Amino acid sequence: MRSHDDTEVLATVKASVGRRVLGIGMLAVLAVLVIYVAIVAPPSLGWQLFLIALGAGALMIADAMRRATAHHLELTRTELRDSGGTVIVPLSQITSIDRGAFAFKPSNGFLLRLSDSTARSWRPGLWWRLGRRVGVGGMTPGRQTKYMAEIIAVLLAERDAG
Repeated sequence: MRSHDDTEVLATVKASVGRRVLGIGMLAVLAVLVIYVAIVAPPSLGWQLFLIALGAGALMIADAMRRATAHHLELTRTELRDSGGTVIVPLSQITSIDRGAFAFKPSNGFLLRLSDSTARSWRPGLWWRLGRRVGVGGMTPGRQTKYMAEIIAVLLAERDAG
């Protein structure tokens, strides 16, 4: 029987620089344009306040995406976590993995189904957790998330067999 180090990182997923620049840049441009329209060609006061709030919201999401995608995901034999130390999900809670084309999953990613409901959390462009589902992907390269999904599938098969 082989001895395994439970803290060994088996796979990592990092947001690619090009996708980060494009995604964050597009949100920032949207925010600036909406605020610009609200100031330069103001509609009625209610719509003007709505446009300013929409622009501010887009700027906040762009900043949240910038901070979230600065981290990367790490898979060990016991958990999926981000480089900031946040445990996304222990592998013991994962019941299945869905990588299909019609799965409700992030772009270039996969969906994990859990045995227990967990607290909601969202890191734009990297992962989200809602109820009994965890979505991984978004601004991540497909080959990295595919590799991580394959490793998770192997770990689940090993767990279920033994």
